[in-house]
Amino acid sequence: MLTLSGISKAYGEKTLFEDTSLQVNREDRIGLVGPNGAGKSTLFGMILGEESPDDGKILTERNVTIGYLPQESAVVGTETVLELATAITPEIEKLQKLIRSWEQDHPTDHTEHQGDVYARYSDLGGYRLEAKAKTILAGLSFKDGDFDRPAKELSGGWVMRAHLGRLLVQEPDLLMLDEPTNHLDLEALLWFQNYLKNYPGAILMISHDREFLNQLVDSIVEIRQSRLWRYRGNYEEFLVQREANEGQLLSAYKNQQKEIARLQEFADRFRAKASKASQAQSKLKQIERMDKIEAPENEDKRISFTFPQPQRSGQRVIRLTNIHQAYGTKVVYAGMDFEAERGQRLVLVGPNGAGKSTLLKILADVIPIQSGTRELGHNVKAGYYSQYRVEMLQPERSVFDEALDTPQRVTEEFVRTILGCFLFRGDDVFKKVKVLSGGEKSRLALVKLLLDPPNLLLMDEPTTHLDMASIDALVVALQQFEGTLIFISHDVYFIRALANKVVHVNEGKLTHYAGDYQYYLEKSAAISARDGLTAGQREVSAKAKQADRTNVKGKDQKRSEAEQRQNRSRARKDQQETVHRLEKTVAALEKKQAELTAQLEKSETYEKPGWANQINRELTEVTDELTQRTAEWESAATKLSETDNAV
Repeated sequence: MLTLSGISKAYGEKTLFEDTSLQVNREDRIGLVGPNGAGKSTLFGMILGEESPDDGKILTERNVTIGYLPQESAVVGTETVLELATAITPEIEKLQKLIRSWEQDHPTDHTEHQGDVYARYSDLGGYRLEAKAKTILAGLSFKDGDFDRPAKELSGGWVMRAHLGRLLVQEPDLLMLDEPTNHLDLEALLWFQNYLKNYPGAILMISHDREFLNQLVDSIVEIRQSRLWRYRGNYEEFLVQREANEGQLLSAYKNQQKEIARLQEFADRFRAKASKASQAQSKLKQIERMDKIEAPENEDKRISFTFPQPQRSGQRVIRLTNIHQAYGTKVVYAGMDFEAERGQRLVLVGPNGAGKSTLLKILADVIPIQSGTRELGHNVKAGYYSQYRVEMLQPERSVFDEALDTPQRVTEEFVRTILGCFLFRGDDVFKKVKVLSGGEKSRLALVKLLLDPPNLLLMDEPTTHLDMASIDALVVALQQFEGTLIFISHDVYFIRALANKVVHVNEGKLTHYAGDYQYYLEKSAAISARDGLTAGQREVSAKAKQADRTNVKGKDQKRSEAEQRQNRSRARKDQQETVHRLEKTVAALEKKQAELTAQLEKSETYEKPGWANQINRELTEVTDELTQRTAEWESAATKLSETDNAV
């Protein structure tokens, strides 16, 4: 479906890719990983045609559709949320506007031309879009009243959700996602994760959420040493395989270095001796002819360090009593009580808009309490981290000077190490704070908080803008933390690594679970949310489907007949395309099988260590896929014959 062959790409002296290749087939589930700056977004840009490789080719099968969700800043115009979610092609969007204007002006008066428009809209699946879009939007935590809201009134995160909804409605053959979980709360993430398990197309995603990758992908592509390395399995299986491969590669590298040293020693010893000079020269040429093995680099190796610890607090850290809080007429809490004790690592979970962030801000004394009391325990110092709370930074300072400005006694080397863990590497530490991006400022604020931590740490989505190595560093720091931690996160790996207590927040009610995240899943209704829609989402979905059925029944008979004709025609066309696509796939696989067999018959294949084994593995994979695709082609051809007879 998508082939990258011999791709090279460099910016100045920095080489991102060098003669590397990748094949993406239908129904593949691929996670693209690598440290920040490795080239993940550049690779996406080249696939989308926004950038060109310096060398190599990118080939896409004809008629393949590609859908892309960027990490930030998707465009929005004057459309409503529902219009945005259903505008999956320019043609459908145009037809929607045309039909809507007709039905508003003359709902029962249709010309023959208008009948053709209705038929075309039906052929494109237009009448099924609205119900599908409402179901998907509900799964992404949109409420019934949000559907007709102008999308431009929403926050950036909700706009990204609406665009994600549009992609899921569209169902492109290849779904490309760049950090798709960043803007989702935990319940929406679990729904989205479950939805993607049944997605009919291929998925290529960039994600730092390892639990999300573990649940969805069947292979990992790692960008390392300017190459794309593919591993079968999910993220945890990738880590095991990579470690084993690195062990083998390191052993081969050491053996080769020993052989090079032996040959070099012989050449150095005897090159000046006439009787041995030719032999010495032969040894040097032997070294030159070697296919040099590069030393493996583990860029994700965990760094060991110990953060400063806060002063010990009393047993009861904080208590909220009879809290009443509202935003205008929307009541968030009415008579809410809450208490946390020393040493607890407590995660707040629940649907978006349930009041989790409000509770965290009340605990941090960031917003005034409208009614009730907030009591800190003995010797408690609270600290609040939000990805938007960066006003404590001095804009004219460098990153390094800002991090070094802490009451704790820390060395410059230690500060440089911590900054490196949170993506400030090399000369980045000398950047002025004022030129940093929002994400960089958030990371720097996180570093400052960890270098002088309070004994009550309150954190709202702390893993946003962090890569996997940085998330690991944060987990290590918080596992060492001897104070009390209360946090909100949609990163299940992060939650599992830290939380020893869960509080579910919903409709102003707090439900406490005296165990970790797995205990919470087993003991709560959240397991049903993971397996499908919440009760509220099912209700919205049911309303959407009922509204759509009512709407369709009200259309005139001409459009209904046109739709039936178009359905039959479309079914036959789809079946023809399926047969044609499978024929091409089978032919390509047969060609590849022949090429690999021919390579195994060549003597030079066995001169390079491990090359024959690699070709054998690839040949096995191609043969297995050829058997599967041939069976699919035979089945599709039979169905096409049955369709022709029915017509």
